[in-house]
Amino acid sequence: MDFKGLLIILLSAVFINNYVLSKFLGICPFLGVSKKLNQAAGMSIAVIFVMLMATAVTYPIQKYLLDPNNLGFLQTIVFILVIASLVQLVEIILKRYIPSLHKSLGVYLPLITTNCAVLGVTILNITENYTFVQSMVNSLGSGLGFFLAMVMFSGVRSKIEGADVPKAFQGLPITLVAASITSLSFLGLTGVIENLFA
Repeated sequence: MDFKGLLIILLSAVFINNYVLSKFLGICPFLGVSKKLNQAAGMSIAVIFVMLMATAVTYPIQKYLLDPNNLGFLQTIVFILVIASLVQLVEIILKRYIPSLHKSLGVYLPLITTNCAVLGVTILNITENYTFVQSMVNSLGSGLGFFLAMVMFSGVRSKIEGADVPKAFQGLPITLVAASITSLSFLGLTGVIENLFA
């Protein structure tokens, strides 16, 4: 695949097929860690790292171990074990080198293990029959899309904090309404990326 094709995969993963705002995967950290910009950015960088590393490890496992031995039914279990190991590695690195970020992320860092966006990326890379390079580009785009959604929604939530919200909508209801409106903003990009390179 040429550079143009890889660019389409990257931009589509960021804007059109955004795992949080279009596929609704990874909602737990999206709602839980998006209150403060530094936490949202830190969580997003950790997720990008885990997505890239998980893809780099799971793709060869699928292609050279599971598929040739007809063990495709073990895909989900194996991928979850790989992701859990990578999250533990990220947690150890953050605790050692960036303790303030580790402390601010708190319980949400281990939740990357159960972040279905990470598992979704690794499985959909296989399902879409991407090559290794395409899978890595898609994972990078998905991670950047997660980052964009988290940072954008962090800004939205900071505005909500100072807004005069009706009593019935205070707390989680207004957060969900804001998330749905943010999600709708990405629908307008459908078809744009493909048409840019047509």
